[in-house]
Amino acid sequence: MSWRTTYNKWSAFPELDPALKKQLEEMQGSEKELEDAFYKELTFGTGGMRGMLGPGTNRMNIYTIRKAVEGLANYVKENVKDCADRGVAIAYDSRYKSQEFAVESARVLGAHGIKAHVYESLRPTPVLSFAVRHLQAAAGIMITASHNPPEYNGFKVYNEDGGQMPPAEAAEVIANVQKVDNELEIPVASQQDIEHQGLLNWIGKEVDAAYLEQLKTISRMNPGNQDYDSSLQIVFTPLHGTAHDMVLNGLQQLGFKHVHVVEEQAKPDPEFSTVDSPNPEEHQAFTLAIQQGKQRDADILVGTDPDADRLGVAVKDGKGSYQVLTGNQLGTLMLDYLLSHTSESDRQNGKMIKTIVTTELGRTVASHYGVETIDTLTGFKYIGEKIKGFESTDESFLFGYEESYGYLIGDFVRDKDAVQSTMIACEMASYWKQKGKTLLEALEGLYEQHGFYFEDMSSLTLKGKDGAEQIAAIMEDIRENPLTEIGGLEVIATEDYQTSERRYVQTGKIEQIDLPAENVVKYLLDKDGWVCLRPSGTEPKIKCYYGVSSSSRQDSQQLLEQLKQQMKERIDAVIQA
Repeated sequence: MSWRTTYNKWSAFPELDPALKKQLEEMQGSEKELEDAFYKELTFGTGGMRGMLGPGTNRMNIYTIRKAVEGLANYVKENVKDCADRGVAIAYDSRYKSQEFAVESARVLGAHGIKAHVYESLRPTPVLSFAVRHLQAAAGIMITASHNPPEYNGFKVYNEDGGQMPPAEAAEVIANVQKVDNELEIPVASQQDIEHQGLLNWIGKEVDAAYLEQLKTISRMNPGNQDYDSSLQIVFTPLHGTAHDMVLNGLQQLGFKHVHVVEEQAKPDPEFSTVDSPNPEEHQAFTLAIQQGKQRDADILVGTDPDADRLGVAVKDGKGSYQVLTGNQLGTLMLDYLLSHTSESDRQNGKMIKTIVTTELGRTVASHYGVETIDTLTGFKYIGEKIKGFESTDESFLFGYEESYGYLIGDFVRDKDAVQSTMIACEMASYWKQKGKTLLEALEGLYEQHGFYFEDMSSLTLKGKDGAEQIAAIMEDIRENPLTEIGGLEVIATEDYQTSERRYVQTGKIEQIDLPAENVVKYLLDKDGWVCLRPSGTEPKIKCYYGVSSSSRQDSQQLLEQLKQQMKERIDAVIQA
């Protein structure tokens, strides 16, 4: 079916939502804009879907939401016991249309006789994960586009364990979504009817209280413990998102009294009007927090992204300003703090989980405390899946993290949790302040003890059909002409996650990699170095990750630059061929 046929179907639909109909009429003069809105269906992938708001099959609107929920409803009816009574938990962030899409989801579920537990106001993504588990729901829906620009929204699906669906489950949901023929004619119940029938259950304070009670369990502080400095000065920004209330309540119950909120960014704002991007991975997001930090001589600045699953932290740099820690640095600091405050008996069968592109310093620190590290593919759904597996073994979860600012401490949530992470970051800062150190100085101590592990990532955007072909050519070249040395470091082994094989260079020995197949190649280098190439699953990009280690800062910085330079030359050569 051509895009114009699909457009005509929408345009002629007599019951089309009035606001979307008006937008379509305004687009009449732009053939290119209409084509982009209708030339394909918005991709429903393993993490759900995300796209620009507006009319069309390639946009986020009530009809594409209905189609996604219809597929999910059919999936849970087929696969989850007592799904109608258990229901689906639904939360949403501060973006345009988020609450409307949440209610629309409930209306589709109601038409199937499936109960919906919908938050009465916006909530963080990890609190949705918690709600699925706490309410013993059949599934969960989170309406969010994380830190994408204001014109975007998204739809994430959670399984009954409260985790994002791993590939096998997601594939079944996707198949059910794809079976839906006409997104315009999906049956929906009225909000009034499902409220009257008890199929729309508004939730809020009771679930919040249960989450906050669980939040207490991750603390390593004992009442009256002299190892912590109660004068810690904290500046917090929720970056116009969902974290404000939960973070403040959590810090208050831990006893932190000096918490200063960046008021300009405290209220939910779908435009994220004070930042270029509401992403705590980007230093510009901390501009206002740094200004306030200097005014108050704050010890730590914490910033959460709009749906509060990622946390960024900035700390005093000893030069009158603040340094934003990388996700690898903050995660490793938290890991060291948590393990050093965990009993030997609790560490015995405990596991730390990280992704394959996360720093190797984490493995070294965990090993120092006698804790095994488990690697997963990129994406917190894989970490959640591993935690689920521990329920049938004698293993226990101690900590999980990824380099992209996602961390999890307590397994009462099964996705990355910036609320939990904020608690531990501030608690850790208080602990080190009592010892006369900043977090930056504590990090330096880890480097001096274990080695200077440095990491970086570069990404190359290659758009369109030609770009996709170039990305494929780069991955093919890496596989067919494997490197034996990168940046002066010898290649010990090559890991190809597409074939699930690890091949050792000198001996030719092959080992199986027990992870799902994915288009990723990783080189394991001498001296704990590594390079990993991975096409992005959501953007027209190829990403290259790097990690090095040495006994000195200077040597590690030099090695890192050498790796980056050689890989850049190799990739450029393929593109220019």
